[in-house]
Amino acid sequence: MNYPRKVRLVEVGPRDGLQNEAKPVSVAAKVKLIDALSAAGHGAVEAQCREIAVFTAASEAFCRKNTNCSIDESFERFAPVMEAAQKHGMKVRGYVSTVIACPYDGKVAPAKVAEVSERLFKMGCYEVSLGDTIGVGTPAECVAMVDAVAARVPREKLAAHFHDTYGQSLANIMAVMERGIAVFDTAVAGLGGCPYAKGASGNVGTEDVIYLLNGLGIAHGVDLDAVARAGREICVELGREPASKVAQALKAKQAA
Repeated sequence: MNYPRKVRLVEVGPRDGLQNEAKPVSVAAKVKLIDALSAAGHGAVEAQCREIAVFTAASEAFCRKNTNCSIDESFERFAPVMEAAQKHGMKVRGYVSTVIACPYDGKVAPAKVAEVSERLFKMGCYEVSLGDTIGVGTPAECVAMVDAVAARVPREKLAAHFHDTYGQSLANIMAVMERGIAVFDTAVAGLGGCPYAKGASGNVGTEDVIYLLNGLGIAHGVDLDAVARAGREICVELGREPASKVAQALKAKQAA
């Protein structure tokens, strides 16, 4: 297996994860979660990270539902944002939703994902995150999509963002790691979903991905036990159990 020696995990739980939770979360609870995740090794403070993100989609229908504009209109909105970010020395990360399929338009062609990703990269995004928003992708589909995008954007500038609706996230991560992808968006406790993608489950659990990477001997710099504790605490706040299988197993082990 040709896996990278090191990967970077981008924790999206505080934003992408909490956006679809039914119970409101206090600012204090959000701050506590972010502090706990930073202490676990995500390290945004130590890295003095100053960046913003822009969001579009590979599907016209989803783009309109999610941001109330077309794909082209989303790029028109991005122009002044990119200009301001450059002026203030801020990095910009680009996100492409529905890279495999759309809940409104159906299957999405890899060529369309590649086109949108290239536009983000050429306008100045330092990295493009490819999101299987409704979590329907399989390893073969994800590899085909990544290869299409990588023909137009360097692989080292790409990240993968998988939801686990059909339980394929870890398999998809392994498949695209073999294709040179070494950055993955994850959510503590498997939190998340999408308000505009009915039935989509949360992001792949940070705990599950860490456990996988530990088993493969791939460096990532994040402490599994510390992340699991942060996940348990926010789930108590939400009044729900973690969706992450590893989080569930560690919780049961602790209770035994």
